[in-house]
Parts: sequence; C-alpha cells; structure tokens
Amino acid sequence: MSESPKASAASPVAPPHFRAPHEKIPQTRAERELFAQFISGFVKEWAPVPPLPVSELLQLADKVIELTQVAPLYRDYIAILINNELWREGLAAVPYERRLLLLPKCLRRQETCAAPLDEFGLLCQQCGGCSIHDLQSEAGRLGYAVLVAEGAGVVMQLIQTGRVDAIVGVSCLNVLERAFPYMESAAIPGLAIPLLQCDCANTSVDLDWVWDAIHLTSADQTRRLDLTALQHEVETWFAPAALEQSMGAAEGHTEQLARDWLARAGKRWRPFLAVSAFQALRTAPGAALPDSIRKLAISVECFHKASLIHDDIEDGDETRYGAKTVHAQHGIPVALNVGDYLIGEGYRMIQECPLAPAVKDELLRVAVAGHRRLCRGQGRELAWARTPAPLTPAEVLDIFREKTAPAFEVALRLGALCSGGDYAAISAALGAYSEALGIAYQIRDDLEDFGAAAESNDLQGLRPSLLLALAFERARGGQQTLLDALWHRQPPAGLNAAQLQARFAELQADERAHQLLATHKDAAIRALRDLGNANLKGLLRRVIGKIFNDVEIKGWCHEFETRHAAGRAPGAAAAG
Repeated sequence: MSESPKASAASPVAPPHFRAPHEKIPQTRAERELFAQFISGFVKEWAPVPPLPVSELLQLADKVIELTQVAPLYRDYIAILINNELWREGLAAVPYERRLLLLPKCLRRQETCAAPLDEFGLLCQQCGGCSIHDLQSEAGRLGYAVLVAEGAGVVMQLIQTGRVDAIVGVSCLNVLERAFPYMESAAIPGLAIPLLQCDCANTSVDLDWVWDAIHLTSADQTRRLDLTALQHEVETWFAPAALEQSMGAAEGHTEQLARDWLARAGKRWRPFLAVSAFQALRTAPGAALPDSIRKLAISVECFHKASLIHDDIEDGDETRYGAKTVHAQHGIPVALNVGDYLIGEGYRMIQECPLAPAVKDELLRVAVAGHRRLCRGQGRELAWARTPAPLTPAEVLDIFREKTAPAFEVALRLGALCSGGDYAAISAALGAYSEALGIAYQIRDDLEDFGAAAESNDLQGLRPSLLLALAFERARGGQQTLLDALWHRQPPAGLNAAQLQARFAELQADERAHQLLATHKDAAIRALRDLGNANLKGLLRRVIGKIFNDVEIKGWCHEFETRHAAGRAPGAAAAG
C-alpha cells in the first residue's frame, strides 16, 4: 500500500495508553472510546478509500500500533475500527429498510431459550430473556431485516440476492474475519461490533454501541459531535475567570463563597444535558455555542449547587468533593444564605439570556416547576426522617422521581427552548426520558454510596435507600430485625459499610438494584423511540452511554481458540 503524503504528520489525537492487555479488545468503554477517537483522527489524516481488502486494513492497523505503541494483540480490533470508520458515512446514507442487522445465536440464554432454529437461524420467541429481543424489536421497528444466525454463509447469500445494501453485524472476531471477504468483494458498507465475551454461549455485547450503529442515519447531523469534547468545553465555563466573564465580578463575601462553590469539582451532567439538547435541536449543530446557552448552563448548575448545599445541611454531611461542605466550613446560617443566593443567581442568568421575552417566560416557568417539584421530593424525605419507618422499593423510587429527575428535566427543557426548535413536538418525550434517566442516575448513586470507600454513604446519613428497601423486602428473622433498626435510624453499634454490603449481597439486594438500574436506562431509551427528530434522538441516546459508562468485558471465545489455534491457515494466522 502506498505511503500517505501525511505519514510524517503528528497524530491528530493523542495516542491511547492502556495497561498490558490480556484480551483482544480494550477492557472498558472509556478505553474503547479513546481508541475510537484516535482511529477517527487517523482515518481523516490518512484518507484511505473503501473498500479495502484485509491485507491493507492490517497494514493500516500496523501503522496505528506503530504510532500508539499499543500491544499487537489489538491488531484485529484496530482493523475493525478502521473499516467501521471508512464505511460509517456510507452506511448512514442507506435507508433502514435496505439494511441487515445480523446477530449471533450465542447472545441467547442457552439454558432457558426455547426458540427453534431453521435454515436461516434462530426464530426468537420474544420472551425478553436476553438482548436479542430488544435489538431485534428496535431494528425491525426501524425497517431493518434482522437475522440471528452464524454470519459468514448468511452474509454471502443475502449479498448475492441484492436485497441488502448495508450490514450491521455483531459477532466474535473469528466470525467477523470469515464474513469480511464477502462484504469487501461486494463493496457493501458495514459496521462490525465485536462481542464482549465469546464463549460460544450466553455471550453479551455493548448494547450502546449496537444502538448507535443501527440508528446511524444521515438525517442525524449530531452523530459526528464529540461528546467528550463538548463535556470538556462545558467544564471550562465554570473556571473562576470564565464565571466572572459570564456573571460579572463577585461582590462581597456571600457572592465569593457562592462562586467558589460553583467552580468546585463536579460532573456537570446537568449543564451538559442542557447543551446537548440545544445542540441537537439547533439548525447548525457544529457551530460555536452562543452566550444564551452558556448562561442557561450556568443557571442549571447554580440550581444544582444550591440544592447540594441545602442537602448537605439536611443530611448532616461534612464532606463533598473531598473537602469540607459549606456549612461544615462556614456554619449553617452562612451556608443557607449561600444556597439561597445561588438560587437567585440561577434565575438571574435565565432573565439575562438574550432571547425573546416569550421564550424567557417559558424558561422561567420550566425552572419554577422543576424547583417546586424537587422541593416536594426533598420534603417527602424530610417528613420520613421525622418519623422513620421502612419504605418499599416503589416508595423509594418515587422519592428519586421527585428529588433527582426534575433537575435533569429542567436542564433538557431549558436547552431545547433555547434552541428555537419545535418544543411542543418533543415535550412529552423529554419528560419521560428525564424521569427515567434521573431515577437510573440515583439508583447508581445508591449503589456507589454504600461502598466502603464512598465519600458519604447512606448508612452514615441514615437516608432512605433503594438497597435497604430491597434487602428489607427479602429479609426474614434476624436479618429483618437488623434492617428494621436501620430504617428507624438506630444502627447497631459497630456496624460498618462493609458488613452491611455483605448483608445486601446475601439478600441479592445489589443484584436487584442493578436490574432496576438497567430497567430505567431501558425506559429512557424507549422514551426516544417515537421522536421524529433524528438529531435529538441520536444525541440523547449517546448521552445515556456517556453518563452510564460502565460496561466491562468478560473474556473471549475459549472454545474457538482451543479448537482452531493449532490449525489456523497461514493467512488467518497473519490476520490474528
């Protein structure tokens, strides 16, 4: 293959650095995203033209390995990413009804799956016991042809019929390797998603990755937006100098404390959501962000940071972000005043937005409604604290719905209104999406807060907890007596978080909490199904993957490796 004229140029993205690998693809989604960013920049720089045969893809993969110094074990994975990047725009231009989604049979739960097989593959019975049903249903709804079968032969047959113009394929590396020559020879656009584990039974896949692939469309102008870069840009708005530029110089002790708290560390998910909704609905998603959305993002964070100050007082928490809380450092009266001041600043930022008066009226209405709902939810928790008693899981989730979801909803609605898009058409979906997203987010916080290394946990704070509700529901005898004491805020002396975690594990409360987390993430995804705006649908779906960045890889296909390691053909060995 000829050398690129830019071969000596600096790589457009910093090379990824990973621990010594034991598997053939990176072990976490964060690492895979870093790889994807690098490959995207690499393909833009070298500008290869598809279709490329395996030999040329592997030459490019070798160049990536040379540039990044990552382990050669990643060679096949890198080649897949390069080929995906080459065909991404081509596949996006193909109508859904001319695409095929090919899923492997090993995604099913082999012990319980009753689905029969025919000459084309698995006939899913839609029992909901595995991810096949969800992927098949969503792709079918879009218009895809969907097959659950061994890949290589089926791909060849379908390509030969001329009824498929693009393929999204999920499989292990060895099947992708065998299917690739058929796609390359026919110049068929295709995206490949390797399995997270590949033991030929009960495997799993990064569902966010598959979702992104099957929904890829030219109508979505946001699919090229770098969400990590967008998040970093939002973060820069909260540096002290940037805050002064947006809000004016701080005057007096109260305002300076408020600015310091606003600039403190945090994930900035709420302002990020506001900006994401704005980007999805504006007419030019890639253009520079205007002052109006910056002010709204700051207002959202003002409301959030004010609620944290008040929550810390109400819960008696002494630390946050690795430092003393405002009330622990300056006393409760000062902290209350700083929190109240931030609420006022949030409304000031909305009022100062350079938008039409009618739009600002609606922005304020949305912010007020969210503020009132959040306070009602916090009030329910405070009322419980006065006369504590066991809560059911449903009752705890209702508190989450009132306490956490409103902040997500306000952020999304403010961003959408600022964009000038068709707000009425998306309003219901934004409400359902933010409610499910907020509950899922709080469930994850619950799971993290009971860790022994947590900065503050619900055992110390004696707050309503989903884990505690789930455990109490299943407990009997002495276990229930212990948990009842916790519900009544009377923990036994010497009980620590590690011991309580062990009790939760015995009662499978953590397992059930993870299931509920997945359920509400899925509910957020389902809320997007009827959205007609491809930009908003695609970007909000990607946001879910961004916030819940937690997929781990379990292993690779030991059966295949054992069966074929000794007798692989020379060409196949070179490709591996």
